[in-house]
Amino acid sequence: MEREASFYKLVWKIALPVTLQSLLQSSFSVVDQIMTGQLGSSSIAGIGLGGKFSSVYSVLVSAIAAVAGIMIAQYMGQKDQREVSRSFFVNMLLAAALAAVFTGVCMFFPRQVMGIYTKDVFTKEIAADYLRIIAWSYLPMAVTTLLATLLRCMEAAFLPLYASIFGAVVNTGLNYVLIFGKLGFPELGVKGAAFATVISQAAGCLLSVGLFFGYYKKQELRLEAVLRMSRSGRIQYLGILMPILACEFFWSLGENVYTAIYGNIGTGACAAMTLTVPIQVLTIGALNGLSQAASILIGKSLGSKEYERAYENSKKLMWYGLAGSGCLSLLLVMARGAYVQIYQVEDVVKNLAGNILVAFAVISPVKVQNMILGGGILRSGGKTNYVMIIDFIGTWLFGVPLGLLAAFVWKLEIPWVYFILSLEECIRLGISLAVFRKKGWMRKIGGME
Repeated sequence: MEREASFYKLVWKIALPVTLQSLLQSSFSVVDQIMTGQLGSSSIAGIGLGGKFSSVYSVLVSAIAAVAGIMIAQYMGQKDQREVSRSFFVNMLLAAALAAVFTGVCMFFPRQVMGIYTKDVFTKEIAADYLRIIAWSYLPMAVTTLLATLLRCMEAAFLPLYASIFGAVVNTGLNYVLIFGKLGFPELGVKGAAFATVISQAAGCLLSVGLFFGYYKKQELRLEAVLRMSRSGRIQYLGILMPILACEFFWSLGENVYTAIYGNIGTGACAAMTLTVPIQVLTIGALNGLSQAASILIGKSLGSKEYERAYENSKKLMWYGLAGSGCLSLLLVMARGAYVQIYQVEDVVKNLAGNILVAFAVISPVKVQNMILGGGILRSGGKTNYVMIIDFIGTWLFGVPLGLLAAFVWKLEIPWVYFILSLEECIRLGISLAVFRKKGWMRKIGGME
């Protein structure tokens, strides 16, 4: 009984701050969306498309952070501080290199990139200007994300939450000032939203670094700048890293194909989808903490060879996610009408957005199960190739073909296109549950010396 109480306590110690962080970020995103929503459908679509390409980078950095989290959690379970250090610094270096590559692409080829998403010349120019500026936020985002992963593994998840609150407040305040030209600043519109994102990311990064060092001084953990690995260590590391990178890249690429499908249906359809993004992120983010808790707690159990405990606790986390997502879906269906009315867009765009939210509410519980099971539990043992294969099958063998058929062959409206392509989530969940029950994902990873 005492052990179970301890598990609940650890779940909430990690899950609650992560959930609050996701909710706050998403809430501020809604405010940002309302502000930019006053600029019209083209601006909304432009920001949505520019942000969608940035999401490829964000997803890849999150993948690197996921690898760091798997390794750090397992080595903390093994009480191996040298491997904890190596896991952190190797992944931080890789994230910084990725930031440099994406920044270069966005700085020098923004129009070419945005030309993939839309044929509308005006929307493409807006998106390109947004992308060129927002690229400067990539490096601070990498540093913040990796530090947050380490702090969560150290069971100090509230510190990234504080940095996130600070960054979100700065972003919202600067959006108001720079988008609309308040307090003597020029009215910059979409560019103002991009500048606000860059400044707030840099501010949040600086605070994250400060909070980390303040906490680190009081802990027994001592990090060394260890980068060198043995040949077997490199093979093991790449065996964990490459499937996650491939998985997240192809998943994100699939999401960008979906966005291109929406964009080519029409600017109104693209704007309607963009309006729903903050609510989708808010709903999923409300339960994101369970995925993070699963990755860390199950990873530590596997690192200490407590396999049966890991399996039973995994099932509990999935049940928590199912109950929570069901409740949120009901709330979303009831509140969708009020949400779409806050935007200054055409009635047809509002109606499309409301119907998209209904489709999302239906599929949301399945999405949450995939997030907890595939994004947290199955990866925690380092057998990341399982999730890569499952996600590839779902996105590219089902989601993308169904989306293309629904949009361009059956010529359905965007709510139906979204719902039909989202059925790939059901395929992924079915395969993931079969893999989970076979228990082949449960293992302890070795050192990298």
